[in-house]
Amino acid sequence: MNGGNAGGTAGPGGPGGLPAKKLERKLDGRWVAGVCAGLADYSGLDVSLIRVIFAVLTLFGGVGAIAYVLAWALVPEQGEPVSIAEKFINKT
Repeated sequence: MNGGNAGGTAGPGGPGGLPAKKLERKLDGRWVAGVCAGLADYSGLDVSLIRVIFAVLTLFGGVGAIAYVLAWALVPEQGEPVSIAEKFINKT
C-alpha cells in the first residue's frame, strides 16, 4: 500500500489540493444582493445568463423571485461564515 490518497480522495480543500469552491453572494459585480454573481462564479456560467434565467422564471409564475429571496437568505455573503438565515436562527 502506498501512503498517498487511497481511492482518489481529495486532498485539503478540494481535488489535487485546490481550494474548494464555496457558494457565496459576491460583493463584486452585484446588482441587488449578489445572488446572481455568486451563482455565476460558482457554476462558471456568465452572470448575464443567470440574471436572464431569474427574470424568465419570475415572469412565469414568480418562481425566480421566490428562489432569489431564498438564496439571499440562505447563501452567505462573501467573507461571512454564515447566512442571514443562520444569524437569525442563532439569535433566537
